[in-house]
Amino acid sequence: MRSLNQFIVRPRNNKRYSNTKEIAGIDFIVSTSEEDHTHSNRYAEVVSTPILYNGAVQKGDALVVHHNVFKFYNDMKGRRKSGKSYFMNDLFLVDMDQFYLYGKKGDWKAHDRFCFVEPLPVEDSYIYKPISNEPLMGTMVYPSDYLLSEGITKGTIVSYKPESEYEFEIDGKTMYRIYDHQITLAE
Repeated sequence: MRSLNQFIVRPRNNKRYSNTKEIAGIDFIVSTSEEDHTHSNRYAEVVSTPILYNGAVQKGDALVVHHNVFKFYNDMKGRRKSGKSYFMNDLFLVDMDQFYLYGKKGDWKAHDRFCFVEPLPVEDSYIYKPISNEPLMGTMVYPSDYLLSEGITKGTIVSYKPESEYEFEIDGKTMYRIYDHQITLAE
C-alpha cells in the first residue's frame, strides 16, 4: 500500500507518546497530558514511501516528525480523536513538510531546509550568567544541503535568529531544529 504524495509511517515502538522514563529498572510516567507537546513521540518508522517520491528516504528508515503527527485531541464534545495525520490502525500519513531528519539512529540526514544545532554550554565568565546555554549560539550537528554548499559542516559553531529554535531530543541530546535561512553567523 502506497500513498500518492505522503509517507505512510508508524510510531516508534507503537507508542504515540514518549512520556515514560526508566529509573532503576522501573518505568515512571513523567506526563499524563495529551496536550503536552514535549512528550509526544517524534520518531516514526517508514512503512512506505510516496508513489511520486524519488528521494533518499527508504522503507524502514526512521523519520523525526512534527509533534502533532501522533497526538490525540479532544473535540468540542470532549471525545478523544486522532489528528489529521491518522490513517488507520497504527499507520499515519506524513507530508513532506512534517519531517525534519531521516535515516537510522546516529546516522541522520537533514531534510529540505532544516538543520539541527546543539546549544553551547554557558562559557566561563567573571560575570554571573543565570542560564544553562549560551543564547543564540550552538554547534551544527545536522546541516542541510544548502548549508553544506555554503561551507557550514558538522561541528561548525553558528549563531541563529532569536525565536527560531524548536527543541527536540535526538539520540539523547537536546538540539534545536532551525530553518537554514535563520543561521546568521558561522565560525
